[in-house]
Amino acid sequence: MPISSLPSPYGIGTLGAEARNFVDFLAAGGQSCWQVLPLGPTGYGDSPYQSFSSFAGNPYFIDLDTLAEWGFLKPEEYQTIQWGDDPSSVDYHRLYENRFSVLRLACSRLGRGDLFELRGVLWNAGWLEDYALFMALKDKFGGASWFQWPEDLRLRKPAALAAAKEELAKDIRFWITVQYLFFNQWWNLKEYANQKGVSIIGDLPIYAAGDSADVWANPEQFQLDEQGQPTEVAGCPPDGFAPDGQVWGNPLFDWERMKEDGYSWWLNRIAFQFQLYDTLRIDHFRGFDSYYAIPCGTTDAASGGHWRPGPGIGFFQAVNQALGKKDIIAEDLGFLTPSVRELLRGAGYPGMKVLELAFDSRDTGSGYLPHCYTPHCVAYTGTHDNDTIQGWMASAPAEDVAQAKAYLRLNPQEGYHWGMMRSAWSSVADLAVIQFQDLLGLGSEARMNTPSTLGGNWRWRALPGAFSNTLSQRLYQEMQVYQRLPQK
Repeated sequence: MPISSLPSPYGIGTLGAEARNFVDFLAAGGQSCWQVLPLGPTGYGDSPYQSFSSFAGNPYFIDLDTLAEWGFLKPEEYQTIQWGDDPSSVDYHRLYENRFSVLRLACSRLGRGDLFELRGVLWNAGWLEDYALFMALKDKFGGASWFQWPEDLRLRKPAALAAAKEELAKDIRFWITVQYLFFNQWWNLKEYANQKGVSIIGDLPIYAAGDSADVWANPEQFQLDEQGQPTEVAGCPPDGFAPDGQVWGNPLFDWERMKEDGYSWWLNRIAFQFQLYDTLRIDHFRGFDSYYAIPCGTTDAASGGHWRPGPGIGFFQAVNQALGKKDIIAEDLGFLTPSVRELLRGAGYPGMKVLELAFDSRDTGSGYLPHCYTPHCVAYTGTHDNDTIQGWMASAPAEDVAQAKAYLRLNPQEGYHWGMMRSAWSSVADLAVIQFQDLLGLGSEARMNTPSTLGGNWRWRALPGAFSNTLSQRLYQEMQVYQRLPQK
């Protein structure tokens, strides 16, 4: 359940009362985990996998009612704003136009002393000052990508940075304060969830967005030319999600350079994630074995790309040595070679099994059918990149749907979604994760993302009242049947 998809009257899900209501729903339903999408601030395209920072929190998720309770806002200063016409969909344009003026008003009412305690925690991570300056400069240049800034700022000349910090001191303070508010609310929510017996599973994109403080402040960690432009960018070849492949556009890591300093940037990144989450899903795990590189400016991923070697098992050995054994899930979907499978075994992380992919007639060797599972895995009915169960049943090829109906013994009277969810729960997978849209039995209108498309994604929201006692009781009963209730 993405934070953005929670109900709220203010255009997008937040870290406020409805988030705690969802935790209560999970606890009542016998659930032990809540998986979220990445929490970072989103830019063009609204994708949480293309964030302005690998560390910062999304300002849109700051709960306005909580700010009013803290004395930083008055209800009439935000309740009269039109945040969107459809409570089941996020209107990102209106959020962008209206949210920051409200947050600036709230931040203007915080004294410097209010920031001291949490700022120390964040500042020690080494990213906050660069992020705040980055966002202040984006505001100054009308939201333009840092690749389009004046050369002395683009290349981080010391004199230019010093002048910008002095000129933009007020804006820098605003962006620091926003992070203070976000992390105060996030850690309060995480503590509430943990006290209810619910752990948080986070999601870490493998790549950083090109237009991000990560790349701007750490250009030596990426494959950039002398002008700070990417030489090659990330993507993937044709697969079941995208027949023509995908050009993601992210700058690629300079893995050799990273190895020289012991992968310090990555270690800081992962260590910070474990301040936010109990468990971490690492996206695109196969990219650590080998990654698909596409010449910058190429639009055809199928013919223009080529594979290059990733850091391999040495990277995960460095993680374990520096941070200890962490609770990590590997997103091992896509084109898997024997070397990728060997890397997964060496790292020791559980991989993912996606039920909707099990019935893809184009792929007979994925091992996603439940009778092929081994205990050390995480079962999903679908991910944010898949259609909902009901949507998939209505749109997938007829032979795939027929196989699913026969294999899962689906009963249309109760809804196909219940049969597929039961297959995940009844499997030997250590953990079973279900999209909340599927618990509700929603169709394609509730799909979160369609890969290789721009616009209309990342918008779905649950309506008020979705976290019903009837649904939580049925969920609890299913957990009893399949012996998946949390251990006391």
